[in-house]
Amino acid sequence: MDSITSILLLLLLTCIVTQYLRSLHARSKKSNYKLPPGPSFLTIIRNLPQLSKKPQLTLANFAKLHGPIMRFKLGQVTTIVISSPNMAKEVLQTHDLLFSNRTVPQGATVHNHDHYSLAFLPISPLWRDLRKIFNNQMFSNKVLDSSQDLRCKKVQELISDVHESSLVGETIDIGKAGFKTFINLLSNTFFSKDSVHSADETEEYKDIVLNLAKAIGTPDLVDFFPMLKVVDPQGVRRRSSAYVVKLFIILDRLIDERLKLRERKNYVMKNDMLDTLLNVFQENSQKIDRDMIKHLFIDLVVAATDTTSYAFERAMNELLHNPDAMSKAKKELEQTIGIGNPIEESHIPKLPYLQAIIKETLRLHPPAPFLLPRKAKTNVEISGLIIPEGAQILINEWAIGRNSSIWNDPNSFLPERFLLLEIDFKGRNFQFTPFGGGRRMCPGMSLATRMMHMMLGSLINSFDWKFENGMKPEDMDKDQPLRAMAEIRINS
Repeated sequence: MDSITSILLLLLLTCIVTQYLRSLHARSKKSNYKLPPGPSFLTIIRNLPQLSKKPQLTLANFAKLHGPIMRFKLGQVTTIVISSPNMAKEVLQTHDLLFSNRTVPQGATVHNHDHYSLAFLPISPLWRDLRKIFNNQMFSNKVLDSSQDLRCKKVQELISDVHESSLVGETIDIGKAGFKTFINLLSNTFFSKDSVHSADETEEYKDIVLNLAKAIGTPDLVDFFPMLKVVDPQGVRRRSSAYVVKLFIILDRLIDERLKLRERKNYVMKNDMLDTLLNVFQENSQKIDRDMIKHLFIDLVVAATDTTSYAFERAMNELLHNPDAMSKAKKELEQTIGIGNPIEESHIPKLPYLQAIIKETLRLHPPAPFLLPRKAKTNVEISGLIIPEGAQILINEWAIGRNSSIWNDPNSFLPERFLLLEIDFKGRNFQFTPFGGGRRMCPGMSLATRMMHMMLGSLINSFDWKFENGMKPEDMDKDQPLRAMAEIRINS
């Protein structure tokens, strides 16, 4: 064992012992309010390996013992885990304002990202201004309706890529194909141009985005033991910084190109997000600056591209593992729009089974299993228990979606269940909130759901699919990247 590792282990051991002694002292003191129950500090320490690998499953198992509102403390952070729709409603609706701020992981603080990020900014005039810009300029139904030709174009490019691969019997990486489609959609929305063209560019961007998302989402000891910040024991901050710098280089080049174009007398506004933000910047440089433009785009790329491509890949994976569901989806598409015909957004309301597939995928595989963490503004009483000021709030969306008291046969892929339920994506049905709810609900929900329906529907309407090398569904690991082969569907 080298000296650096020994020092880190000693620091961590010191932190753990100190915290344990503090917890013993705290339990010896009488409190004038009742805190939620939860696993002991030593239980958390014993289960750290499982928590680091599958935290949503481990905390779901803890909730079976301690209840739907559970507390544990690691280091200096008190964490509250919510595991039922009723308790989720208390956080996302009843006391939404008191839980609207965020705890910020160390990975999200690099290059002051948390000072510019719509995802991590506290509720404030700046947050409201940015939210208004995004809602009005990018994600409103009016704006999305006017830009649907762009989405149709990107989906058609996806179909063309798959078509070319099918002609030569080439295996398709579904996650990578979805990633390329969505990042180019966002890039055109923001910059009026594609970000990636070749397979190598797609791989490079995907590596940056997915690794940055992973670094930000990795449980970091520094978040619980701030004294370890100086040594960054897991390297989370170092990795996050490196990937942000890579994106900054790309974004600076794109912004510089646009600024030079705008200097020309005959420049015609592109009316994309970059022009909108630059116009705001020119009108009031105190509201939007160059750094903020870059950080907002990083927010979009990491949050939207990573989660949407993940959900798209999961949906295809589930359909390939469930031939009956695939057959029903194809039949609905054939009867509604015809085999191989392009899907338009106006078709989506006429495709209830396709909608059910997307919902069932998000129930089983929420891209953000805990949503984004919230933070208690003050002491808040829920069901006779007090969530203390400053506590981190995690809503275990994964656990709620797998709860047998809420869902029949919860671990099975059964889109039919959503044909019988009036549940939407808007965060009003608290047994199903994959995009969150309340003030901090994901602003890109409408864009993401439109694209997922069009991408998934188009690929299963235009092609027949099978696993590579003729492998059977039962032989394929669902947790591995999905690679499949396509054959063109012919209208008989």
